[in-house]
Amino acid sequence: MVRKSPQVGTPAGMRVLNQRAVLDRLRRGGPATRPQVAKDTGLSKPTVGQALLDLEQHGLVRPIGRTTSGPGRSAMVYEPNPAAGHVLGIDIGRQRIRVAVADLAGSVIARVDERNRCRSAGSLVRTVRELAERTVADAGLAMADLVVKVVGTPGVPDPRGRALTHAPNLPGWERRGLLDDLEAQLGPDLLVENDANLAAVGERAYGAARDVDVFVCVMVGTGIGMGIVVDGRLFRGAHGAAGEIGYLPWGAPSEVDDNGRGRLEAAAAAESVVALAKQHGIPTAKSARDVFLLAKSGDERALRAVRDEAERLAFVVASVAAVIDPELVVLGGGIGQNTELLAEPMAQALRRMTPLAPRIATGELGDGAVLSGAIAMGLRSARDLVFDRRIPVTL
Repeated sequence: MVRKSPQVGTPAGMRVLNQRAVLDRLRRGGPATRPQVAKDTGLSKPTVGQALLDLEQHGLVRPIGRTTSGPGRSAMVYEPNPAAGHVLGIDIGRQRIRVAVADLAGSVIARVDERNRCRSAGSLVRTVRELAERTVADAGLAMADLVVKVVGTPGVPDPRGRALTHAPNLPGWERRGLLDDLEAQLGPDLLVENDANLAAVGERAYGAARDVDVFVCVMVGTGIGMGIVVDGRLFRGAHGAAGEIGYLPWGAPSEVDDNGRGRLEAAAAAESVVALAKQHGIPTAKSARDVFLLAKSGDERALRAVRDEAERLAFVVASVAAVIDPELVVLGGGIGQNTELLAEPMAQALRRMTPLAPRIATGELGDGAVLSGAIAMGLRSARDLVFDRRIPVTL
C-alpha cells in the first residue's frame, strides 16, 4: 500500500497536490463551499474550483446542495463522496465472528455476527471467507470493490513466518503460513492486527478514549490482552507483542497451570472466574457470565469471586501504570464490561498496591470494539488508496 507521489514542480504534480489539499480539508473540516475551502487551505478560489471539478469527475467529492443563508449569492456545498470506496472489518473471536462493510464516511452498510463453531484453522479461514462474501453481497458489492480489509484476531502477527503467535485459544491458529491462507481467501490489501490493539483504536476513534493520547485498553474475556496508545499512536513494541499482559507473572509457579496461555491469563480470564466461583461454593457456575449475573443479584459467594477477579485485574492496572503511566485504562471484553461490579473492589485493591492509579472507564463500544477498530484502521489506508487509484499521477 505505497502511496504514489506526484513529480514536484510540474503543473500536473501541483494539480494533484492541490486536489489532495482540497480533499483533506473536506475530510477534516466537513462539507464546505469553494470560498470556505479557499480560505482554509490558502489556495486561490480558481485553483480550488478546478480541484473540486477534478475531484468530482473522479468520484471523490460530490455536491450536496447550496448555502441558504448569508449575504450574496448562494454557493455550492461539497463533501467527500462516501461511496468512492468501501472497507471490510472482521473480528475473529473464540466465541463469535463479526464482519462489517463500511463506506469512506465510516457508515456501516452491512453487518454479520455469528457464533464461531470452527474446530480447526482451515475451517475458520473458510468460514471467515464465507461470512465476508455474504456481508459484502448484503452491501450490494463484490469482494473486488473493497479497498482495504482489516482482520482483528487474538495473537501477534509474525510477518516472517507468515503466522500468528500467542493465540492458544483458537485451535491451529498459530500454524506457519496462516497469514498467507487468510490473504488467499480474502484477497490483497489485507491487514491483520491483534484484536486488543484494534479495540484500542476503536475506543479512541469512537468510544471512551476519544481525544486521549496516552491510554490502554484491557480486554478480558476468553483471553486477556491489552492495546496501548502512546502519543495518539498504537504502540506495538519491537516484535508486535506489546500488550500481551496474559504473560505477566502471577502467583507461585506451582499455583497456576497456564497450559501455555500465560500465568496471568490463566488466573484472570473467563475460565478462572468460573474456578473462583467454585472455590467460593458455586459448583453449578458454567461461565463467567453466570457468575456475574449471580453477583448482580446479590449472591455473596459470587460477589467474593468477583472481588478476587477485581484484585487480579487491579494487579494488571498497577503493573501497567508503573511502566506506561496512562491517563486512562479502558476495560473491555465480556468480563471487562462488568465495571459496575469490578470498579469498587479494583479501586480498593489499587490503593493497597500503588500510588499510581489512573482513571478507569468501561469501554463504550461493547462487543463491537474490535470491529469498530478494524473499520477505523481500514479507513485510514483506504482514503489514501482511493485517491491514488482514481487520480492519475505523473511521476
